[in-house]
Amino acid sequence: MNDLYGRLKTKKIKITEIPKWGPYLRKKWENNFANHLSDKDKKLIYLFDTGGYCGYLWHLFSYEKKNCLEGEKAEAAFNNQPMNNCYVFYQHSDYAFFLENASMFNTDDLINEQDIYIVDKGFNWTYIQTHETGWCGPYFSVK
Repeated sequence: MNDLYGRLKTKKIKITEIPKWGPYLRKKWENNFANHLSDKDKKLIYLFDTGGYCGYLWHLFSYEKKNCLEGEKAEAAFNNQPMNNCYVFYQHSDYAFFLENASMFNTDDLINEQDIYIVDKGFNWTYIQTHETGWCGPYFSVK
């Protein structure tokens, strides 16, 4: 997390730390990208932490419940996405950032990051780098 903060800072991206926003952003992400699934469907793909299974929002894509780009195509889509303001948050941390003037932000900044979600301010698109990148992800999708 701190490495990412440092890398973004050197690119003159305005960063606002929002340390406790993780739960809010994860819920808002779910409401915007997984709203077509029933609660039962969400449980079947382990979207949440329950019953000894570690839930991940990105299971939406690995279980093919929503269209997305994957791998190099996802990276290219993210790198070509016009970025101004976006949120950066994690699956397993409540720490998050809000970025402004983020046009220089790209996949090179995400070295060593795992289970990280980037979404534009309006939750119209998302990019996710998983802890299983190369096997599952990265993913890019639009609402």
